[in-house]
Amino acid sequence: MKEPISRYFQMGTLTWMSFPSLSTLEAVKRVAADEYFTAVEVRSCRDDAEREEVRRVLEQAHLTVYYGAHPDLLSMKLNPNAMDEAERQRAETFLKHAVDEASYLGARGMAFLAGKWEEKMKERAYSQLLKTTIQVCRYAEEKGLKVELELFDHDVDKAVLMGPASYGAAFAADVRRQCGNFGLLADLSHMPLTRETAREVIPAIRPYLTHLHFGNAVTKPGCPGYGDKHPRMGFPGGCNDVPELLDFLQVLKEEGFFREEDPLPMSMEVTVMDGESEDAVLAGTKRAFNRAWALL
Repeated sequence: MKEPISRYFQMGTLTWMSFPSLSTLEAVKRVAADEYFTAVEVRSCRDDAEREEVRRVLEQAHLTVYYGAHPDLLSMKLNPNAMDEAERQRAETFLKHAVDEASYLGARGMAFLAGKWEEKMKERAYSQLLKTTIQVCRYAEEKGLKVELELFDHDVDKAVLMGPASYGAAFAADVRRQCGNFGLLADLSHMPLTRETAREVIPAIRPYLTHLHFGNAVTKPGCPGYGDKHPRMGFPGGCNDVPELLDFLQVLKEEGFFREEDPLPMSMEVTVMDGESEDAVLAGTKRAFNRAWALL
């Protein structure tokens, strides 16, 4: 492509993945100073003072902001599709607090992930997740925010309810019947873990796709980086590099997602393995993406 990526997508990165050694504030400052990015994804702040400073930096940086609730959901072991109603309500309450923080920081949307997958309980879990999602969407709608569910793996690492593309599309259709501010987040990193390709996933969820991530995954048990670890592009034993990025972009183009008037966010979700440099991995991710874009 001759046109810059910013014509068609909001290029971003996940602060907690690109800079795992830094606080939310310091990571936001790093992204804010990098003109490659037009978007940024942030997580929770430590306290009110950091939250206020993060908001000030974001206001200055001319970045489109999105918020990820994933790190806290996982660390706090909260389950939005829990069978126990009190446990489900705790997750719902947390997600509403995440919406509040996202709104305060000027985010356009808040993303989260489903709770654990259990084959024998999947129908009940589906209903519980639907209940949580609709309540959070209605709450977010009052603040003008989107709510986005990221699709993960069923049985490799995160092992959550959502899930393969067809299942995610059915769920999104059910939510959209009641909430127009809901969408799905597709991640190239997760497609090898769900044994799918971009050419299967993107068309299947097309009506509901509102957000994109890309990165890498290792699917061979016992290998370094195995599971949902998001190693750098081209990592030994990994599934994704320039050819897979190119295919990802080609599918997005074919499916009508090169939209000048309404560009989707597309964020790098790549982090460091032991002994690696945050700056080198981030720069390498840009190089891989730039090469794929140039070949498109």
